[in-house]
Amino acid sequence: MWNSFLGKRLKGCGYAFKGALLLLRNEASIQVQAVIAIIMAFAGFYFEISAVEWMLQIFAIGLVMSIEGLNTAVEEIADFVHPDFHNKIGFIKDVAAGAVFFAAITAIIIGCIIYFPKFY
Repeated sequence: MWNSFLGKRLKGCGYAFKGALLLLRNEASIQVQAVIAIIMAFAGFYFEISAVEWMLQIFAIGLVMSIEGLNTAVEEIADFVHPDFHNKIGFIKDVAAGAVFFAAITAIIIGCIIYFPKFY
């Protein structure tokens, strides 16, 4: 069964779920993002945001957490390949962190567009 098309997809989902759990257990940045995601979900219910606003909010949360996970993977690979300080490794890590920054700014802007009108 595990060698069939569906079996391989299910196996892949298992690895992805394991990776998500590893991130949540071991990475402070993902833990912070998960707490923020929960707070934003409660805010969404409290302010009764529309279906489109829910889609944008869920997209923003997924974007930030996904890029944060990729950033963690890049950092782990870089540390494995070259454990000592190296300018090129530092550059690679900074660029990966910059990607998280762009995703976070995008999520903040989406949050502001959704929630600022609720306060006025």
